[in-house]
Amino acid sequence: MNVERRLSELNARYDLPPGAGHALSRLLGLICGDPLAPTTVREPAVAVDSHVADALVALELGPVRAARVVADLGSGAGFPGLVLAAARPDARFSLVEASRRKCEFLQRAAAKMELANVDVVPERAESWLEGFGACDLVTARALAPLPVLVEYAAPLLTASGALVAWKGGRDGGEEADGSAAAAATGLELAEIVPVRPWSEAERLHLHVYLKVGQTPNRYPRRPGMASKRPLRASA
Repeated sequence: MNVERRLSELNARYDLPPGAGHALSRLLGLICGDPLAPTTVREPAVAVDSHVADALVALELGPVRAARVVADLGSGAGFPGLVLAAARPDARFSLVEASRRKCEFLQRAAAKMELANVDVVPERAESWLEGFGACDLVTARALAPLPVLVEYAAPLLTASGALVAWKGGRDGGEEADGSAAAAATGLELAEIVPVRPWSEAERLHLHVYLKVGQTPNRYPRRPGMASKRPLRASA
């Protein structure tokens, strides 16, 4: 695959702002050449779809296009956070990542991409006090099951804010647990959107939850509890 041609196609598909394609090309070059990049998908011809196109597809959602303050949880190598930050220079992105090594990579990547709208936050989502009630969008990809993501996101969201979670094939049990967690934390499931970021992609979905009520003061629970004892439909 010609990577630059593919980036041009993505630029046209999503009407990206000037400079975004250049920034994304630099990111692909960095994950290919940096041995400390925290991803196993390094080849640009593969990563341009599985990382970049996969992130950009969220621009098809209204809450993603409208957001002004965004938190990307468990940012890892910067997907979707760095990609969406390049696509949305008018929004502020906080890349929330507990691993110091990954945070160092995110700092290098943001500098390489010349992104002025990115902050790297070396915190767990449950401990990031400055983010509570401050974000109108929370994103998460390949981080945790839905009920855990909902519990992480709910305290961070403003009224009417949205959580967008990247998932593969649908899982009825996980979705039921996600809805139960949403009911407990002031969110509700708005839609589950099947997406095809590239032609061969299959069984990919974006799960969208909206903040519809107050999040009880008991959330977030102390760090680690959401994953150790996730909220479940059976409870």
